Amino acid sequence: MAIRIKARGGETAEQMLRRFKKLCEKEGLTKDIKKRQYYEKPSERRRRDLRRKVVRVAREGMGPMVR
Repeated sequence: MAIRIKARGGETAEQMLRRFKKLCEKEGLTKDIKKRQYYEKPSERRRRDLRRKVVRVAREGMGPMVR
């Protein structure tokens, strides 16, 4: 999917670039590019995802902290 920006009346190139960057950020494009910048072995990806899942489950298991 292409992100298109049309110039608004009286808008400078810097303002258009800022809007473009915000749209890219909103679409998750910048995060995806950074993630794919270096090759990651499938086993490393699985290990990272598993660690993330363990942390998430541990947080959910805590529930409200009662003192």
